[in-house]
Amino acid sequence: MELLTSPFEVSFVFRALIAGALAAILCGCIGTWVVLRGLAFFGDAMSHGMLPGVAIAALLGGNLILGAALSALVMAAGITWVARESKLSQDVSIGLLFVGMLAVGVVIVSHSQSFAVDLTGFLFGDVLGVRRQDLLFLAVATGLGVLASVLLHRPFLALAFDERKATTLRLRPQWAHVGMLAITALATVASFQIVGTLLVFGLLIGPPATAYLLFSRIGAIMAASAAIGTLATYVGLLISWYAETSAGATIAVLTVLTFFAVLIAKRSLMGYDRTAK
Repeated sequence: MELLTSPFEVSFVFRALIAGALAAILCGCIGTWVVLRGLAFFGDAMSHGMLPGVAIAALLGGNLILGAALSALVMAAGITWVARESKLSQDVSIGLLFVGMLAVGVVIVSHSQSFAVDLTGFLFGDVLGVRRQDLLFLAVATGLGVLASVLLHRPFLALAFDERKATTLRLRPQWAHVGMLAITALATVASFQIVGTLLVFGLLIGPPATAYLLFSRIGAIMAASAAIGTLATYVGLLISWYAETSAGATIAVLTVLTFFAVLIAKRSLMGYDRTAK
């Protein structure tokens, strides 16, 4: 038992566990809608599109999370505007903004070699460097994300399964879509410091996708996703402590491995049932 608890007696590891659990709850609720709506590419693009804001904030000596939030806001607004004005598919508008924002970020970063360390933390996360104020910010973001998921449950549900029916029911699917993009951006911005922009995708997609294999009700998927993400955070921190690996990357890898383990187990059980019959 001491092997399972002793690392968390260290204050920064314990803070990392709390932060990871909050991020798992936030990403579990919002990631459920991302998976059901098919917005995985948007989540990936958003996690990279925050780079310009973070780079500019670092250059000016400002708050990195604020810079990421402003960059995410610009990207979400840009995607919505391009899709509406050009009549092109949403994937095209996401791809254009994804490439543009990432390229601008790389240009800014390449201009100053002093960004090298900050960029590494931005890409791969620094879960063990979470501060008390980070926990407060993440707790507020988690509360807002959960509240939005509850209040907008009906329009989100209609939008995820039948956009035309959502229009018939006067649920304003366009505004529901914008709201879904906004809370996805919220989850990405709030969690990027926990697992990094390249790895936030793990908590946002991995646990909800795994829960979707096991449950059919939205509430159950969200709850299971939060539990899976929290467990991955706990186990990932344990592994990284003893194996001396990157904590954020280890957590993200575990979320993906859990999905494939559940998928293979489910397929095996289905095959066994068919054989038994």
